[in-house]
Amino acid sequence: MWGFISLCSSGTSGGERKLMPTIEEELGRRSLLYSLLMPVINQFVPGLDKGKGMYFLFIKSEAKTPGGLVARPVLTSYYKSSHFKNRPYDPYTNYTSPNETILCLDSYQSMYSQMLCGLCQNKEVLRVGAVFASGFIRAIRFLEKHWTLLCKDIRTGTLNTQITDPSVREAVMKLLQPDPELADFIEAECSRESWQGIITRLWPNTKYVDVIVTGTMSQYIPTLDYYSNGLPLVCTMYASSECYFGVNLSPLCKPSEVSYTLVPTMAYFEFLPVHRNNGGINSISMPKSLNEKEQQELVDLVDVKVGQEYELVVTTYAGLYRYRVGDVLRVAGFKNNAPQFNFICRKNVVLSIDSDKTDEVELQNAVKNAVTHLMPFDAHLTEYTSYADTTTIPGHYILYWELNIHGSTPIPPSVYEDCCLTVEESLNTVYRQNRVCESIGPLEIKIVEAGTFDKLMDYAISLGASINQYKTPRCVKFAPIVELLNSRVISSNFSPKCPKWTPGHKQWINMTGRT
Repeated sequence: MWGFISLCSSGTSGGERKLMPTIEEELGRRSLLYSLLMPVINQFVPGLDKGKGMYFLFIKSEAKTPGGLVARPVLTSYYKSSHFKNRPYDPYTNYTSPNETILCLDSYQSMYSQMLCGLCQNKEVLRVGAVFASGFIRAIRFLEKHWTLLCKDIRTGTLNTQITDPSVREAVMKLLQPDPELADFIEAECSRESWQGIITRLWPNTKYVDVIVTGTMSQYIPTLDYYSNGLPLVCTMYASSECYFGVNLSPLCKPSEVSYTLVPTMAYFEFLPVHRNNGGINSISMPKSLNEKEQQELVDLVDVKVGQEYELVVTTYAGLYRYRVGDVLRVAGFKNNAPQFNFICRKNVVLSIDSDKTDEVELQNAVKNAVTHLMPFDAHLTEYTSYADTTTIPGHYILYWELNIHGSTPIPPSVYEDCCLTVEESLNTVYRQNRVCESIGPLEIKIVEAGTFDKLMDYAISLGASINQYKTPRCVKFAPIVELLNSRVISSNFSPKCPKWTPGHKQWINMTGRT
């Protein structure tokens, strides 16, 4: 019998969590996709069956719909299923974290116990990871804050009293033995002034970092390179709450070259051609359903063209019909006759004040260009988000930046102003024309206190977002989130002048609004 449950999306890509149906059979289908990952990567990294993977995985509490159906995030559904909990022994899915630590609802206890188990088995670890790059970096920062407590537990063979979950304590104590030598080693490494290469220092046999670094996650690549001493960053699969899509058949490729081969048995895939307007995607908000014209434009998997961008549309076994996932993909090439896709961006994450439309990939590139001004001060961008502020006249873009500053020289306001201008210079023609015509005000960068984006994550989790699926939203609109960010601003700077813009035939055509 097929029992329906509802899956919750993470709520961080589009702003609101959505319920979507699934069926029991779907877990088997998704498990099949997981089973393909290690055979693929084993072709490039042999010997992974000789050790363990240290993955930071989490669940979220479930709820019930008014009709009594269970509603929970997709990864929670998988981790709580028999497919995961009762999986047969497989050296390729041998993790340092006991199931009990993953299935603990308390995020602190779960993170602490998983980190402790990973440290205790540090010589056995051959690969490390999490779902998103941001999640793995959170784990490393957790280690930065709590390594003294972790060392104490390893030294004495006892478990911190803050870990109160009985099943977690029992599972961890089966692994934990007094090891003063290991505790001294970890203490010496974590006490060093620099944490560069901390992953390879604490887990010396690690061969790669398994995290998603495509799309907006690409901003974390420099931080991951710093912590890992340049280990390969591996994106193994492409999936969402709605459906699991495909795998990366070249897992050791550069992050900028990652492409996914869709597995046609996962769902029926169709593709809606996307037309860009000066670097931005034409649609500001994602329609709930395809109109008649769009249905006629849909392209089958076998008919996509290299270099063309498409919005992914799926029909699933669980009942979604021609559902717009909201992801924009570009056809990178073919593996035999199977098309391979680059993930470009989420279609519905944009900034707009006037006729301008800025999507997340354009914003990401602009920010990437701007942060080069911070390099002479040994400062790095750790997180950012954006907000289209229409309370001012004219409205303007605001970027909230959280920095990690290693240098001793204070960053002068003029440098932040240069960052503002560089962002504006990097945006599309329509934005720059609107700035020159004073339809949009000067871009503003607000520097926020360290830990602000952790607070943002905590707030999202308090509203029901999944810690495992959480990713920092690149555009915020929800008033309480904007208030939280503004409450932690330590400095604010505006672009000192208008970006360069020269009228031309192409720009005037685009300003008519026709696409």
